Amino acid sequence: MPGFRKTKDAGWADAFAAEADGLEALRPQIRVPQVLDHGLQDGKAYIRLEFLHLERSGNWSALGRMLANLHRQTGPRFGWVRDNYIGLSPQQNGWCDEWLEFWRTRRMQPQLELAKRNGFELEEPSLELLNNHRPQPSLLHGDLWSGNAGFTADGPVVYDPAVYYGDRETDLAMTELFGGFPKEFYRAYNEAFPLDPGYEKRKHLYNLYHLLNHLNIFGGGYLGQVKATLRLLAGLL
Repeated sequence: MPGFRKTKDAGWADAFAAEADGLEALRPQIRVPQVLDHGLQDGKAYIRLEFLHLERSGNWSALGRMLANLHRQTGPRFGWVRDNYIGLSPQQNGWCDEWLEFWRTRRMQPQLELAKRNGFELEEPSLELLNNHRPQPSLLHGDLWSGNAGFTADGPVVYDPAVYYGDRETDLAMTELFGGFPKEFYRAYNEAFPLDPGYEKRKHLYNLYHLLNHLNIFGGGYLGQVKATLRLLAGLL
């Protein structure tokens, strides 16, 4: 099978192992590149994946239905069998029985604490929007923006996941964060698996996680967007 290889310094070995774990978890439900190999060689970390000829646009409705099918796969609790990475940042996935607890302790608090160490003093947002929200622990891609989806002649493909069991709304929210997906994607998803009332408010809380992560990785250029989202959330309560 034709493949391509990503190589980094040895410190990336765990990140590539996490990527392989996520792709294999998604593969029974949604089209992803097949993992051919990963490990360490000559002091370098590597992962070798199936080579796919990708286009940036294609059947977005099919991608919406494919994601809805993925989200119907549920786990025992919120979390994952291992920690992984969201972009360059470690992502905690310790198991929790309650979604609000998971979002506070595994998503908001680590990013806010890192932001403080990076010199950004931010108030912890209220999680009141999650008080009466009881989602199922759906299998998630975890980092689903337009740069992590593409199309082959056979249909949609996703890659570079940050997999865990969580609220499916977090995947949908992130698709809206950096430019958004076409309307036919959202229409097809909602026809296959309608979203619950309140999503239009909760999505801002979920995307705050990714904005904080970008702030921590790329610096103060994202500070204005983080503060604007915090103000927006305060006004929604």
